[in-house]
Amino acid sequence: MPSRQLAPNITTGPSSAAPGGPGGESSPAETSAAGDLAAGDPATADPTATDLAAVDPSAAILAAEREHLAVSRAALRAMREHAQSLSSDAAGDWVSQQILQALLDQRVAALADHAGTPLFFGRLDRSADDDLPGTIHVGRRHVHDDRSRPLVIDWRAPVSRAFYQASPSDPMGVSLRRRFGYHGGDLTAFEDERLDQGQTLQQSKILTEEIERPRSGPMRDIVATIQPDQDEIVRSELGRTVCVQGAPGTGKTAVGLHRAAYLLFTHREKLARSGVMIVGPNRAFLSYISSVLPALGEIKVDQTTVAGILGDHSAPEDPAVSALKGDAKIVPVLERALWAHIVKPAEGLLVTKGSNRYRVADYEVREIVASLRGTTRYGPGRAALAQRLAHQVLVRMEQRGESPDDRVQDAVARSKPVKQLVDQVWPKLTPAQVLYRLFSDAEFLAAAAKNDLTADEQTALLWARPAKSFRSAKWSAADCALMDELADMIERTPSLGHLVVDEAQDLSSMQLRALGRRCRTGSATVLGDIAQGTTPWSARSWTEVLGHLGFADGAVTELVLGFRVPREVLDYAARLLPSVAPGLAAPRSLRPGAGSLSVRRTPDLAASLAEAAGRALAREGSIGVIVPDASVAAVSGMLSHLGHGVLAPDSTEDHRLLIVPATLAKGLEYDHVIVVEPADIVAAEPRGLARLYVVLTRAVTSLTVLHTKDLPAELT
Repeated sequence: MPSRQLAPNITTGPSSAAPGGPGGESSPAETSAAGDLAAGDPATADPTATDLAAVDPSAAILAAEREHLAVSRAALRAMREHAQSLSSDAAGDWVSQQILQALLDQRVAALADHAGTPLFFGRLDRSADDDLPGTIHVGRRHVHDDRSRPLVIDWRAPVSRAFYQASPSDPMGVSLRRRFGYHGGDLTAFEDERLDQGQTLQQSKILTEEIERPRSGPMRDIVATIQPDQDEIVRSELGRTVCVQGAPGTGKTAVGLHRAAYLLFTHREKLARSGVMIVGPNRAFLSYISSVLPALGEIKVDQTTVAGILGDHSAPEDPAVSALKGDAKIVPVLERALWAHIVKPAEGLLVTKGSNRYRVADYEVREIVASLRGTTRYGPGRAALAQRLAHQVLVRMEQRGESPDDRVQDAVARSKPVKQLVDQVWPKLTPAQVLYRLFSDAEFLAAAAKNDLTADEQTALLWARPAKSFRSAKWSAADCALMDELADMIERTPSLGHLVVDEAQDLSSMQLRALGRRCRTGSATVLGDIAQGTTPWSARSWTEVLGHLGFADGAVTELVLGFRVPREVLDYAARLLPSVAPGLAAPRSLRPGAGSLSVRRTPDLAASLAEAAGRALAREGSIGVIVPDASVAAVSGMLSHLGHGVLAPDSTEDHRLLIVPATLAKGLEYDHVIVVEPADIVAAEPRGLARLYVVLTRAVTSLTVLHTKDLPAELT
């Protein structure tokens, strides 16, 4: 049952409502609104509910809302059954049938009812004078009855905005806002705010419990707990690029995913054509967030990593060399290297057709090449060269009194003499061919580098032992971004409708340029935290990131108020901020989390770790044991008796107890976190303190730090 008193002047029963309000004696207008909803408030028509209202008004309201939930679930099932009954046979041809069937399958999947998820989480009683119902229930998707009357309104609909934004100072036409508490899929409690009477909750118990609810498995959606500042970001316009600097626990990843869902709802047709893509740091992260969009009814969204886009090459490489390859100053070097393959024509063109010969002089060929070079991409320029040469041949034909048409020009462009000349002057190339020559030929690299690379930098880029050919070369992850840059210089990269990039602070300039090419529309959501930058090329400012993406006019929003990480834990991790990101404001948490932090030096790591893990297993929620990458095997042996999993870059482990390498912890959350040997995490990489900051902020309920070595000075 709901608690009786949650905040001054705010109760969970009719005592907080005006006469004739929810659960009380209904006015004719309210009875009509309830009838329009088909199950808006069964207490108005059910004698049993009326008797219950006289005994316990709160129980009557809860019973009525449960009835509305049951009716809504039945309506959703009917909607899904109707979608399943539709056939693609009505489409004319086989291709149309396949397209229609795919759309029907997507519709059926989007209408799936998740039994453990609330179908609606809020209600608005509206005083606005418009054509919409006076009472609406806000939920994860739209549900209507068999007469198309709305039972649940999608949280993304314009009218639902008031659920997140309305306040006593600006009620937005809302007289009452109600939040629902659930256990599994069952409605268990409610809280009311009478906005028309200036009442609002200082702290919602239902909101707090939902935020703090122990988690297991993948990330959940946050539609029931979106805060006003988060909602502003989520509902940003399609054509606007939004960059979110978010401290740990502020929900930046969830905000980015919900913005994608909002845009798909608002601009369905446009984005269905152009596509939406989510780019995360690794496969483990994608597995963690994989269920958020499907839970919101959005199943047609690509989720991938940078490696999934650019190529999954991972040859070992000196970090300093990778950082050099990731610097945008290499772009003009690549451009000169590509166009250097065009050579000056040594002779003209001779085309024979029957007994006639048609000649294009060498100087004319040079003029055509010069006019095309640098004015188009390499691939289209090569095709244009063949057409221009063929056109000159057609001019000669016409001068002889012939009447050639476009078909003749295309045939000449495909003729052997033209193909041979084009191959000689403007050879067909792949990105790998250009990059192989650049890194294996010192003279070619020097000519392409000019003043953009120093002699030492050129030496660093050259392969000590070049492969026999570009086909057998071993490419690094940094090389993939260079080849993608070259590929775009050769042929234009197709663009998406919207791009969501998470952990963007860890991407190199060249990787950012590659992602920006895939979103030339300027519609993107960029997420990250400068303080969590752990790569050698991590960004120092969002202005720099947006510039490389090509969205220099993007708006930067900072989220500093945390909802997930307890304050005690966040304050402890924030001791590292002056060293890793001195320009950022210290994050704040709404949750005090007294007793959530334990830092212990131990002479027997194995015994202390087993004890801490056993204590966490006795509590509810997920457990992440975050360790230096080099210690994974050793720690796994220490916990072998507890039945655990080990997180790998491409794994989708769902064990309750997981051993997590420190380099894979970014973006993940666990109810209980045990961090082993912080000093070794710091020592493992140049930006080790930033890695430790990431590791220390993964806990939602408790953090235990175990160490045998001295802690970093910043923590002591």
